[in-house]
Amino acid sequence: MNLRGDRLAAGTGPTRRLVLAAVTALLLPRVARAQQKTMPVIGFLGSASSGPYAPFVAAFHQGLSETGYVEGQNVAIEYHWAEGSYDRLPAMAADLVGRKVDVIVAGGVGPKVLAAIKAASTIPIVFTGTDPVADDLVASLARPGGSLTGVTFMIAELMPKRLDLLSELVPQARAIALLVNPNSAAAERIMREVQEAARAKGIRLPILKAGTESEIDAAFATLSQLQAGALLVSADPFFSSRIEQIVALALRHAVPAMYERREYAAAGGLISYGASFTAVYRQIGIYAGRILKGAKPADLPVQQPTKFELVVNLKTAKALGLTVPQSLLARADEVIE
Repeated sequence: MNLRGDRLAAGTGPTRRLVLAAVTALLLPRVARAQQKTMPVIGFLGSASSGPYAPFVAAFHQGLSETGYVEGQNVAIEYHWAEGSYDRLPAMAADLVGRKVDVIVAGGVGPKVLAAIKAASTIPIVFTGTDPVADDLVASLARPGGSLTGVTFMIAELMPKRLDLLSELVPQARAIALLVNPNSAAAERIMREVQEAARAKGIRLPILKAGTESEIDAAFATLSQLQAGALLVSADPFFSSRIEQIVALALRHAVPAMYERREYAAAGGLISYGASFTAVYRQIGIYAGRILKGAKPADLPVQQPTKFELVVNLKTAKALGLTVPQSLLARADEVIE
């Protein structure tokens, strides 16, 4: 009989379990870290503020989920918001490049920042809001040919249409002011497009520039001396981060104003016309997911909006003493009463 062997054998079960438990406790953090490393990371770079863009981030998540990705489960997202201060964007973009994220989603950051990201890395970029062909970022919409793809908002192209609709709503206005952000990369293009359209209609177009909250206040204060009968607010992330301020000023100064998207009208703005932001952000979520699955941006055509929304706020029209033409109401996608 081997008593020593029997004693060792008797203690093998509990001892082995203790050792395994200790080893598991040591290894678990390493396993967790390894799993975290393998989870892909999307860098989300936004030029506006997170609050007003919450519905669009939700739409982005919806698009991602349609490709099988859910934040926190099998993909991580790092959010950087410039809060309308465009000069912060280059450093934020450089930070995401330095972190070597798997995809950068860039919302309205402008062509210079996109070009800088493209030059600094090979990270795929899904963008919104720019005219990539005019800005030499892609070879063509159908075949981008590089590391960028996304959805263009047709920012400048839709401005003449907004002027037409506003002129139809306020036909007596011989002067319609244009509010632009001089810090926007699209500012010059927007002014050029609207000036040509105004000239063709025989409308005087005073241009107001505002790149800060106080400058927005000052711009509205000059409307009466300019004898502007209406106001066209240009499409710009800085302005869309300050919807409440702009809509309140338009009501206070009793000026009929046209905006780029329905959120302005929902907040009390008179009328809006533009692409559906929720549809656009859902599409870039789909593109980001497809790239994570192996698709190349060069093979994903740059999309143009297919859904446009005309929204009229009748309550605001009544407060301004305006009668909305029936022809305009018949074309509206939404009428707020």
